Amino acid sequence: MPHAPVPQPEQVPERFVRAWNARDADGIAALFDVDAEFVNVTGLWWHDREAIRRAHAYGLARAFDRSTLRLGAVRVKRLREDVAVVHARMHLTGQTPVAGVEAPGARTTLFSFVVHRVERGWSCASAHNTDVVPGRETNVVDGSGRLRPVDYGGT
Repeated sequence: MPHAPVPQPEQVPERFVRAWNARDADGIAALFDVDAEFVNVTGLWWHDREAIRRAHAYGLARAFDRSTLRLGAVRVKRLREDVAVVHARMHLTGQTPVAGVEAPGARTTLFSFVVHRVERGWSCASAHNTDVVPGRETNVVDGSGRLRPVDYGGT
């Protein structure tokens, strides 16, 4: 399925959100290079466009089939005329119930997209999505092996 080129770096997150909300895994994949890298919020790491497409098709059908993604602040740092890092805050609601959680709460994430100019626009070479945990500074693994966000009392 052909998708229109992305004219500017700051439009990559806009296109990602639009494709997410349309449950369009092909549209998400179209934003990425054939050999792109993608790390999700739990550290799952996909190494090419097809793996990114498959993972998002699965997620959009099972874990996020009722979700809405909303774009917040976007910042672009141009590293060169043809390379940029795009950071985007995103807000997720409507995640599918799982593991005894009947109404998963809203989540905020911060995406980092590394993009570069291609023949007809901009393409993503790498993306990393990180959950934002308000009021926490880091994660620790507790005595039972669970990962927990914590605050040491700093900023």
